[in-house]
Amino acid sequence: MHPWCEIALEPDIAGQMSTMLRTVHEHDDWNAEARGETPMQRADRAYGEILQEVRVAQTGVQILFAFLLALAFQARFGAITSFQRGAYVVTLMLCAGSTALLIAPAAFHRMIYRRRLKQHLVTVANRLALLGRVLLLLSMTSAVLLIMDVVLGLAPAIVLAATVLAWFTLWWFVLPLRTRARQLAADDDQPDDDRSSALG
Repeated sequence: MHPWCEIALEPDIAGQMSTMLRTVHEHDDWNAEARGETPMQRADRAYGEILQEVRVAQTGVQILFAFLLALAFQARFGAITSFQRGAYVVTLMLCAGSTALLIAPAAFHRMIYRRRLKQHLVTVANRLALLGRVLLLLSMTSAVLLIMDVVLGLAPAIVLAATVLAWFTLWWFVLPLRTRARQLAADDDQPDDDRSSALG
C-alpha cells in the first residue's frame, strides 16, 4: 500500500474505532441506568442469550446430521449418481462444520473457565454462532438439493434449493440487518442527548 494511503486511512480507522467505543460506552451507560447492570453482568446476560439462540439452531443441525449419517446405510444409497454422492458429501461436511461451530461457544467457555475472559468469550461466541448459522443454512440448502434431485430431478432441485436459500437468507440475515441499519440511521438522526435513551 502507498504510504499516502496509509496516512489517509489512519484517521478514518481511528474515527471508526472512536465511534465504536463511544457506542459501547453509551450502551454500557444505558444498561447501568435502565437495567442496573454492570458491564460484567451485561456480558453474563449476553452469553446466556447466545447460548439460548444456539440451542435453537443445534436442534435443527442435530436432526439433519443424524439423518445424513443414517442415509449412507440405506439400501438405495448405492444406486445414487456421482452428482448426488458429491452433494451428499458436501452436505454432510457442511453439517459437521455447523455442528462444530454451534457447540464451540460451550467448549470455548469450558476451556477459559475462571480466567476472567467473559467479555472476550461473548465476542467469540457471537462470531461462532453466526458462522455456525451460515453453515447450517448452506447445509440445509444442499440437503434440499440432494433430496429434490432424487425425487424430482436436477433442474427442479436447483430451483427449489435456490428458493430455500433465498427464503432462509431473507429471514435469518436480510431482515435483521435491514432492521439494524434502520435503527442506526434513526440513531444518527437523533441529537446526542436523546441517543443514549434509544439504546437497547
